[in-house]
Amino acid sequence: MDWWLLFAVFLYFISASLIIAEVFIPSGGVLGIMAFLSLVAGVAIFFNNSIVAGWIGVVIAVIMIPTVLITAYKILPKTKFGKSVILAPPQRQKGDAIPDTPHLKQMLGKQGQVVTPLRPVGMCDFTGQRLECVAESGYVEKDNLVEVIHVEGTQLTVRIKDNT
Repeated sequence: MDWWLLFAVFLYFISASLIIAEVFIPSGGVLGIMAFLSLVAGVAIFFNNSIVAGWIGVVIAVIMIPTVLITAYKILPKTKFGKSVILAPPQRQKGDAIPDTPHLKQMLGKQGQVVTPLRPVGMCDFTGQRLECVAESGYVEKDNLVEVIHVEGTQLTVRIKDNT
């Protein structure tokens, strides 16, 4: 095997290493440019050896670059550096989120009190649990009693409760 081919393979490894370094070390693109140049030099050496070797080098480069990038970005969040530069996902606290649909299905037929006027959307209190509700028709004043008559997804439809 020709030493130049070994050198081209070495340049491919250097290119892959520089791509990984570009992900982990903010260099303003300098490492990326160096990776590109070493890859181009490796492809040129392969083409200088033979056309077949050159095209095999191009195919390897086309497969190598996305593979190295995907691998580096999958590893990044698990490193100490990655944990310090990537924001953590928001933590859902109980009571802050919209209740799940199965939980809301249980609200059908329940009675509650209007906390904010329903115009037609507002808040109702169902024994200490405040939920957003939609009035069946029109405007409903604060402090009226309502009953859940329909649940669709996360939307509760309420009707003024008759006191008769």
